[in-house]
Order: sequence, then C-alpha cells, then structure tokens
Amino acid sequence: MNFPTVAPKVFKAVLALDAAARAGLDPVLVELVQIRASQLNRCAYCIDYHTTDARKAGEAEARIYQLTAWEESSLYTEKERAALALTEAVTLLPGGVSDEVYDTAARHFDESELAQLIALIFTVNAWNRMNTTTRKTPGAV
Repeated sequence: MNFPTVAPKVFKAVLALDAAARAGLDPVLVELVQIRASQLNRCAYCIDYHTTDARKAGEAEARIYQLTAWEESSLYTEKERAALALTEAVTLLPGGVSDEVYDTAARHFDESELAQLIALIFTVNAWNRMNTTTRKTPGAV
C-alpha cells in the first residue's frame, strides 16, 4: 500500500507532527532515538532511513552499530542514555514507563525538551507502525 497516496491527509498530519516533535532537539539525538525505536519495532524502512540521516548529521558508524547494545556501550552520553531508556520504555509500553526512567530523563532534559522528546518517540512509533503494517521496505517508493 502506498499510504501517502491512499490516506494523504493522515500522512500529511504525521509529517507535521514529526516536524513539530523534532523542534529544539539535537539532530543527532533525534536520529539515535528514531533508530532505536525502529529497531525495537523491527521497521527495516525506518532503520535504513534514519541511519542514513544519522550519517548525514555527522553520527559515527560505531555509535550507529552499537545502538542495539547501547546499555553496554561506553559511546553514549548520560543524556543520550536517558533518551534511549525513555525511548525503550515508551516503545515497549506494556511494561510502562517507570518513575526511574522518567525521572532520569527529566534530570537531563528541561520540561520543554522532555515534552519534545516524548513527542518524537510517539511519532517515530507511528511511522514504524504505518510502515511495517503496509510492508514498506528500504528502497521502496
């Protein structure tokens, strides 16, 4: 299914939400969060898309490769680790977002940034669900 063609209003609304969610966040952090959520959701299209964008934003290959094991890697800052932990908690929502994960993120992001980060996470999850459901794959139009 070509979602933008068959549901253009919904697609445009998600694009607008995506643009709004990114505002004020570091572009590299945005890509790390989007890659990690996409890995968890097994969205090949989004993984491909966001790793390409991460490289364009100057992200190092080692950090992209180690993202699947970020908790064991020493390559991420405490702020990035807080964002990645929140990404996992929101993406894997049936487990919930613990107070510890939320409080750690709140220590690294001011309230406005934290709201943007949460919006970014639920937006990339929307993209992942749209693309995996419609079977969009890397290289597909």
